[in-house]
Amino acid sequence: MVHPENNEKYKGLMVNKGIERPSSVNPYLKRPKKRHLSVNDYVEGIIKGDVTTLSRAVTLVESIRTEHQAIAQEVIEKCLPYAGNSVRIGISGVPGAGKSTSIDVFGLHVLQQGGKLAVLAIDPSSERSKGSILGDKTRMEKLSVHPDSFIRPSPSAGSLGGVARKTRETIVLCEAAGFDKIFVETVGVGQSETAVHSMVDFFLLIQLAGTGDELQGIKRGIMEMADGIAINKADGDNIDRAKLAASQFQSALRLFPAPESKWTPQVLTYSGFYNIGVKEIWDMVYQYIDFVKANGYFDYRRNEQSKYWMYETINEQLRDSFYHNPTIEKMLAEKEQQVLNGHLTSFVAAKRLLDAYFEALQ
Repeated sequence: MVHPENNEKYKGLMVNKGIERPSSVNPYLKRPKKRHLSVNDYVEGIIKGDVTTLSRAVTLVESIRTEHQAIAQEVIEKCLPYAGNSVRIGISGVPGAGKSTSIDVFGLHVLQQGGKLAVLAIDPSSERSKGSILGDKTRMEKLSVHPDSFIRPSPSAGSLGGVARKTRETIVLCEAAGFDKIFVETVGVGQSETAVHSMVDFFLLIQLAGTGDELQGIKRGIMEMADGIAINKADGDNIDRAKLAASQFQSALRLFPAPESKWTPQVLTYSGFYNIGVKEIWDMVYQYIDFVKANGYFDYRRNEQSKYWMYETINEQLRDSFYHNPTIEKMLAEKEQQVLNGHLTSFVAAKRLLDAYFEALQ
């Protein structure tokens, strides 16, 4: 690029330096430092229902730093006596089924009956960047500004087991803070439904009608987990299709073995956008809770879930210990290459790595 001021013809031309651009940050602004909270400060704030303290405690739970995890576990342990007094609802469905919009409507409905609601949304993360939009609050416009609600999206990057464990620990903190209704929204793909099913009392599956072959939505695994199925967008020209889909799902449910709870899963239609049929869905949920509390399955399932998460935590800790062992870190790439070159079978390579790991522990 030719600058005229450098041309011989303009020797007398002078270019002023110009005015230095001022900083966009006010130099006189003093940001208050966050007060360091002790374990007792966290517990006291949570039990009082202080949402700011609760949010900071959840951040500790989600942190991967060892010192944060140590504090978080102490806080959770001291909050345990105050937890367990909520109804936990898992809400799942394929992407685009209207889960977040439905939760907005469902949440307002249950809050009209009183109490407090926490929504824990496991948000899908990018496989490439590991980033997460965490946009659930934008789709829960009314609930996000409600004084008795707490919405906490969590990115699902990393191991699903790790995210699910942290979500379960967050449930404990929310219950200790006085939230008597907990919604856990899943990403609606893969194994996330199984993880969420293992931490909730009622599992609601949201489906759509009028999108093609409704029977494509009937997947044995997730259908067997569902305590209730709700067909969304049952409004306008879609009402008949929604009713047809409901009858198809109801017929499919009869082919499955009876659930342990002895409850017969129901299929209902509703419109989250127009708030039609929402009351009937929640009448079903409360009817289920009364039913399983009466026959003892409610407490049995809670105990089984606690046992399940104990073993899941053991498995996760053992896996982390194995992969972060210095001996294994040195050997792993070498054994992987030997498997790829055909010099070792996968099983022999795994056995040698495990043998080296156990030897290193001695």
